[in-house]
Amino acid sequence: MVVVSGKIRKVLIDGGLATQEDWTAAKARGGNLLENLVSAGAVSSDALLEALGRASHLPPVHLSRVVPDRSALERIAPETCIEHTILPLSVNGEVLTIVVCDPFDVLLLDDLRRRTGCQIQQVLSHPAEIKEAIESAFNAGSKQVEELMEEVSGVTDIEVSVEEDTKDIDLATASGDDAPAVKLVNLILLRALKAKASDIHIEPLDKGVSVRFRVDGRLDRVMSPPKALLPAINSRLKILAQLDIAERFTPQDGKFQIRYEGRQIDFRLSLLPVVGGEKAVLRILDAGSMSMRIEKMGYEPKALEHIREAIASPYGMLLITGPTGSGKSTTLYSCVQEVATPEINVTTVEDPVEYRMNGINQVAVNNKRGMTFASALRSILRQDPDVVLVGEIRDGETANIAVKAALTGHLVLSTLHTNDAASTITRLVDMGIDPFMVSSSLLCIGAQRLGRRLCEGCKQPVEVPEQELLNVGFLESELEGRQLFGPNPRGCPRCNLGYKGRFAILETLFFEETLRRMVVESASVHDIKREAVRQGMLTLRRVGVLNALRGITSLEEVLRVTLGDE
Repeated sequence: MVVVSGKIRKVLIDGGLATQEDWTAAKARGGNLLENLVSAGAVSSDALLEALGRASHLPPVHLSRVVPDRSALERIAPETCIEHTILPLSVNGEVLTIVVCDPFDVLLLDDLRRRTGCQIQQVLSHPAEIKEAIESAFNAGSKQVEELMEEVSGVTDIEVSVEEDTKDIDLATASGDDAPAVKLVNLILLRALKAKASDIHIEPLDKGVSVRFRVDGRLDRVMSPPKALLPAINSRLKILAQLDIAERFTPQDGKFQIRYEGRQIDFRLSLLPVVGGEKAVLRILDAGSMSMRIEKMGYEPKALEHIREAIASPYGMLLITGPTGSGKSTTLYSCVQEVATPEINVTTVEDPVEYRMNGINQVAVNNKRGMTFASALRSILRQDPDVVLVGEIRDGETANIAVKAALTGHLVLSTLHTNDAASTITRLVDMGIDPFMVSSSLLCIGAQRLGRRLCEGCKQPVEVPEQELLNVGFLESELEGRQLFGPNPRGCPRCNLGYKGRFAILETLFFEETLRRMVVESASVHDIKREAVRQGMLTLRRVGVLNALRGITSLEEVLRVTLGDE
């Protein structure tokens, strides 16, 4: 029930638009008091809107001509919008514009500021129009599903591969009550592939289901199917991944493969019981859509030189560090692709195997069967490998075996979770590796992030004060004649709110004699990084700044992905 502030009562009664009897009768009916006044004929909707606009100095809007931004809708829950008859329309930086029917509810405004972290800008509209817009905005996904079902029903060129069996994912595999869920899963997978999404999130809400795609690192809601379909959707996914469809209270993980546009695409499925049902997350692993050639990864020339020099070595260790989803595995696969020849024995141990590569021996970790990273690595070293890729160094035992392998004639490639290249040294020492062994085994450490590319079709010039540019790492020589660009907040049909695609930001710490000696002497991370920069290392921030100068990305994006770096 919407509680209307007393200020509105004063505006209407003192202005002669309604009587006290009208107000009391409307209040007694319950629900939205303003809507009751209009429906009872006590005041016309236009007169009401005009009076409230004049008293609050807020502009009225016709919601039939406005399409709310998806990013704005995500800021306020549908239940809150329904309860208070409000609707978010747009977000610009830290300002969220919402349409209201009661412009004097200061308690609601304070609550929204606290929940969203935004400054709230109000506009006015009729309560009935706002309700209709809420219904349209938050149920558009389910209407969209109904409209697009016919499009999916004709798809016959998608196949799912399970072990050796291959079967079509189309309506021929479903009948009766299962058909809508099968069609909907087909639709979700197809739209995710067309959008070049990296992940699909299917999660229960109080009154529906949220389907979101992660595109260029950003999650966006694409549809909201009816909640009644959620169990059938999850059952369909479990069937594809050969999981137990009767189990709904224990996390499950699986995988399946589909054939799309002539290439094989792997899906990793994770199901987690949450309040309201099961949440499903699918990671899309599309080896055919990404370049595996190292020169096409977009690295700075100096970084590319360091990486190539490291993988050309007959033994030693190359480590790529960074957070989850920063492209570490892609970088390592491109390195493997570079060195893999018929004369070289390349073996990998991964959890799980993300991309299958011909001519490479790939081992999947299986902790339930005792196949850990450490045990698999021990076995691999008895297989006469030249190059070993370890998916991730997670513990001291794996680190110790990997370092010893690098010191005994093997080229070892692996990943680690650290903030930058220099701090990786400290992390290995903390894992129990002797500094001398760290110094002797390491060839190169790369720290990687993924930044969003500006859309070439709608990026726009921006002006930034010179002092701010100097503070974030610009050189004085780069200030004159510079031209920086930023995203168009409204985007265009080709992009995602001003960005389209991502690029790698990579700093490489290459081990020269001076750095090796500093590691043995247990020098601080700060001193090691300072020496590496003196020798020409480009830090994450510096690489980001160079890409901002080229117009590839925005300064805002550089600061976001290199937070904490200098």
